[in-house]
Amino acid sequence: MFANASLTGSKPEQYAQLLEQARGLVYGESDRIANAANLAALVYHALPDLNWVGFYLYDGKELVVGPFQGLPACVRIPLDKGVCGAAASQRVTQRIEDVEAFPGHIACDAASRSELVVPLVRGEELIGVFDIDSPVVGRFDAEDQAGLEAIAQVFVGALA
Repeated sequence: MFANASLTGSKPEQYAQLLEQARGLVYGESDRIANAANLAALVYHALPDLNWVGFYLYDGKELVVGPFQGLPACVRIPLDKGVCGAAASQRVTQRIEDVEAFPGHIACDAASRSELVVPLVRGEELIGVFDIDSPVVGRFDAEDQAGLEAIAQVFVGALA
């Protein structure tokens, strides 16, 4: 059984604690849907100032919404559209201070003002993206990026 623990210490210490919780959640489980659901819930409830946390999974043509926490989401995202599409096509994390300044931003939730999207890649295979939104401009910094990239790697590492 999972017991939610409050994060303490500096931001890097908090992400280290969250990473251990993430590892515990996926331990012995290789199902991508189960792991995505649990990791989305973990991050959504552990970190402040978030309004959407979830996964978009690549179906060979486009990104399709997977497990998430937050308001209903855009179902399909082409690889040439929005922050998620940029992360997937470039295979580089996108950390966007103000989504309204991002060309082609897709506003699934009008309250989102900043976004961090981590591409999920195993070898050369695109699996999808891990998408985190905030209603606060400039919510994500380099420490958030490093911590969320580590959690994304836990997800990729647990795949069968």
